[in-house]
Amino acid sequence: QVQLVESGGDLVQPGGSLRLSCAASGIIFRLKTMGWYRQAPGKQRELVASITSSGRTNYADSVKGRFTISRDNAKSTLYLQMNSLKPEDTAVYYCNAVPYAMSPWTWGQGSQVTVSS
Repeated sequence: QVQLVESGGDLVQPGGSLRLSCAASGIIFRLKTMGWYRQAPGKQRELVASITSSGRTNYADSVKGRFTISRDNAKSTLYLQMNSLKPEDTAVYYCNAVPYAMSPWTWGQGSQVTVSS
């Protein structure tokens, strides 16, 4: 069964940092462009960062310079280092292939990130 399991979310103060992890099943992980998406209450899910199989990265303007996406193909794991967190970063964070329409995985349970003082 192919699946994605996100972890690492927490409650953090503004300006703080968190590191999210996403464990993927299936050897296809290393071949896929992967991304971190987020969905805030009342908003649509959005892609915030992506990384190709060779390591090329891309970021949404809202997180550029603060978030860093990386991957370990040997461990089939995707990471998101989040620094200088803002209240507007509060959301459930999901990982999946990019674009989602080409993904072999359904959505995981996500990881809740709450930025609040």
